[in-house]
Amino acid sequence: MAKRCVKVYSGFNRLWHWSQAASILALLFTGARMMGLHHLIPFGMAVTIHTLTAIALLVLWAFATFWLFTTENWRQFIPRQTGLIQVMRFYAWGVFRGEDHPYRKAYQSRHNPLQRLAYLALKVVLFPAIWTTGLLYLSYDFWDHLPQAAGWLSVLAQVHILAAFAIASFVVIHVYLLTIGHGFWKHVRPMITGFERVEVSPEAEAYFAAERPERLR
Repeated sequence: MAKRCVKVYSGFNRLWHWSQAASILALLFTGARMMGLHHLIPFGMAVTIHTLTAIALLVLWAFATFWLFTTENWRQFIPRQTGLIQVMRFYAWGVFRGEDHPYRKAYQSRHNPLQRLAYLALKVVLFPAIWTTGLLYLSYDFWDHLPQAAGWLSVLAQVHILAAFAIASFVVIHVYLLTIGHGFWKHVRPMITGFERVEVSPEAEAYFAAERPERLR
């Protein structure tokens, strides 16, 4: 397969990514204020921003989930064992020795095996944990009459915070990995312009040239 500059990220894909990133940062900032980790904004304002941002993000996730399945982009997140050990070794050892990344990004397979595993864990474990505990916490007035409701509320809060710290760790690692390799801008630019140099099969290249020329540069 030859490398071509192809539009691999649609407008909605990029809108979803950056809106999600901004929302998560806002939630982490306001959540930290609610926990008393800083006092940069009033507590009441933090609660309001946290709640409204969380609801907006839930709506965005609903649309994103619909988009992933209707466009079959969900296939990009199915984990694969092939190459996983090599990629893990690269990040643990090879990157510090100047080795080349063992994974070759292709149009049909943009994420390496470790990325697929991390994104899948984020989408099927951490995000649902945040959604469920957050919604149950917000709706406490509807079930506070149940036996041991206060105890369950405490458990929900702890799980919510634990999931939030896990997501914060993912964000830090994600940003760190953007600095590895050929430079921060080269990793970020495709999610701004939509275009990236990836390996494309001859059949896909012929299709783009004939039917979707705007997707090629």
